[in-house]
Amino acid sequence: MKQIRIHGRGGQGVVTAAELIAISAFNDGHEAQAFPSFGVERTGAPIEAFARIDDKPIRTREHVYSPDILIIQDASVMATVDVSHGCTEKTIAIVNTSLPKNAIKLSIPEKNIFPIDATKIALDILGRNIVNTIILGALAKSTKIITLEAIKKAVKQKFSAKGQELVDKNIKAVVMAYNL
Repeated sequence: MKQIRIHGRGGQGVVTAAELIAISAFNDGHEAQAFPSFGVERTGAPIEAFARIDDKPIRTREHVYSPDILIIQDASVMATVDVSHGCTEKTIAIVNTSLPKNAIKLSIPEKNIFPIDATKIALDILGRNIVNTIILGALAKSTKIITLEAIKKAVKQKFSAKGQELVDKNIKAVVMAYNL
């Protein structure tokens, strides 16, 4: 089973990112689950969401305490939250930042850190700082746990009611991140 923990701030699409990971995994023929962890937090407050992917039914419903994959949608969260708690030498981290990997302070090997300036891509393509779909492109490329085609299909499934333009922009952003 692959366990994923996503950190970000309320209003940035952290929960939607977990849902899209699960939908993508289903599209690839896997079992999956996604769920958030938040209480009375407000927009801008640090939050977490979780996803699991496996080839057999997933029975556990607890938080992800030892992630195989760590996604940090907003690097500013790292100043106030210990995002690498429970991480091991094998944990892979995808971090939304313009910093080079040697400047990212996480307690995992530098070779397992994948920085991506998802904010720049989001602002250029979407016109707003919502990076959740973009991060999924980087996730697919760096881990191979979900395919690019499955993400595209998940974006269509999740956002089609909001209009084709939004779907097309998000898919363009996912593909750009995947190709970086």
